[in-house]
Amino acid sequence: MTAPTAQAPITQDVHTIPRKLPEGGKTNIIGLTRDQLRAALIAAGCPEKQAKMRVGQIWQWVYFFGLRDFNEMTNLSKDFRALLADKFELVLPEVVTRQVSEDGTRKYLVRIQGGHEVEVVYIPETDRGTLCISSQVGCTLTCSFCHTGTQKLVRNLTAGEIVGQVMLARDDLNEWPVKGASNADPAARLVSNVVLMGMGEPLYNFENVRDAMNIVMDGEGIALGRRALRCPPAVSCPKSPAPRRKSVVCWPYPSTPPPMRCATNWCRSTKSGTSRPCSMLCAPIRA
Repeated sequence: MTAPTAQAPITQDVHTIPRKLPEGGKTNIIGLTRDQLRAALIAAGCPEKQAKMRVGQIWQWVYFFGLRDFNEMTNLSKDFRALLADKFELVLPEVVTRQVSEDGTRKYLVRIQGGHEVEVVYIPETDRGTLCISSQVGCTLTCSFCHTGTQKLVRNLTAGEIVGQVMLARDDLNEWPVKGASNADPAARLVSNVVLMGMGEPLYNFENVRDAMNIVMDGEGIALGRRALRCPPAVSCPKSPAPRRKSVVCWPYPSTPPPMRCATNWCRSTKSGTSRPCSMLCAPIRA
């Protein structure tokens, strides 16, 4: 009997440092889904009957107008604004460096909680503006074409840190609308597209990426369309129903097949030169 052929590993044999965030203190509203924000408001003392209304009000101030000061949310009572200031905060990743090229491309090095740093790039074009954001600090994949693959995985970014990259770019571009303005005109957008092609493999941080992209797509906030979001993963299996059922983003181009090929129960990567059973590759995106 012929011995089975050994398969090349898809991940590095490294020690992953667990994510350590500050315990206690105020809750950051950035990155909370509507349900999570409602539950947090009720836990903080907001009457349950008012919670849904308050979520809608806060959502519009934070994600439509881009406000970071509770005192400027003028349709909220003073007592409720004081409650928010006491229990919550609105914190984005910190911009460490900002580089602007002659063609308008902007590259940001941003610092997240724990002192870790990731990169964000804004690429302007004549008919669109694309923002490339990160989903992990480091990466477990070893794709030969990607420098991040040479770095150890440190941790996944939270949904707030992913959404925060979009928001800080809009801050820098001065793209937030003023009162009375519409957010519906795509031609007026500077950030019209978002691609998850920065540091990390997005499908290995599926839950946080999903929540962040649903926040970005929410029609009462930043309101980017589903087709404006791109997630070109290196590990998903197109034959599996799980990615199709739960995914909130699109492949880069409808006519281009995904970078993975499926043969019976094996996924084969045409770029990283590795293969693994579907059950291993698709595990991060299962319910």
